[in-house]
Amino acid sequence: MAEGQTVTCHSTWDRASATASLDGTVALLSPSSLAVIANLRGHTQGVSDLSWSTDSNYLCSASDDRTLRIWDIRSILSGPKPADPNADRCIRVLKGHANFVFSANFNPQTSSQVASGGFDCTVRIWDVSSGRCIRTIDAHSEPVTSVHFIRDGSIIVSGSHDGSCKIWDAGTGSCLKTVIDDKKPAVSCSMFSPNGKFILVATLDDSLIHPGRCINHVEEKLCNYATGKFLKVYSGHVNRVYCIQSAFSVTNGKYIVSGSEDKCVYIWDLQGKNILQKMEGHSDAVISVSCHPTENKIASGSLDNDKTVRLWVQDG
Repeated sequence: MAEGQTVTCHSTWDRASATASLDGTVALLSPSSLAVIANLRGHTQGVSDLSWSTDSNYLCSASDDRTLRIWDIRSILSGPKPADPNADRCIRVLKGHANFVFSANFNPQTSSQVASGGFDCTVRIWDVSSGRCIRTIDAHSEPVTSVHFIRDGSIIVSGSHDGSCKIWDAGTGSCLKTVIDDKKPAVSCSMFSPNGKFILVATLDDSLIHPGRCINHVEEKLCNYATGKFLKVYSGHVNRVYCIQSAFSVTNGKYIVSGSEDKCVYIWDLQGKNILQKMEGHSDAVISVSCHPTENKIASGSLDNDKTVRLWVQDG
């Protein structure tokens, strides 16, 4: 368990975990002990999201100060001796959003491209090497809550408080499909499955959706983005206020994992839709989870009254 002003947690697992905070800092943690390896400072307001490059050499942070920062982590993780934990490792500051930057995601095919979404209702695509915004998409009518690349980097899914979830061509910026356009409830999180065939959508009505038919109650939903049909609905957790990040776990079976405002972490069977585990231990809303790609481990991060990251080992 790691303590601090934790609001989100993300991990490359084999090298380091990272947490973001309302105080504007980012902390790198040992993936085994959760001890702090380094602190990344530079943002002047809270950090809402983090994304690792596929090679784990770079970390992108999205902040309420309307910027994204790119951090070079190589010297910390592979240096011959312990690096200065407080050294300035920011190599780019990406400026252009006119309001809070709420979401960020590296293109999985290259560490030179990042997508972001913000409260200015835009999705932006950035060239990391130059720091330039190469495309601005007027994506939604209300704040953008999530952006996520498909695994080949060709398209992006975005979700918004306007109740819509849309697919964008990463090259042209054109809208390829509107997966959801329900106006209410707000879409709090959207992401592609690891195989790129599905989209997991979380809405601020306690639901997760794997797109087939959308049922209007507490749930997460799984969608086939090619057909636009919602296939599965996962319910039982609490999500009415915060944008809670969910995750796929594909290690020992196939699961959906999510935090919850009732201070718990939930695990559903992806196919059966039933709750397999409800993990208790946090003392505030759990708004972020991250799943190990090869082992049965989950990291979770909680809000102000808790301020911890916890590491869980799945049963089975």
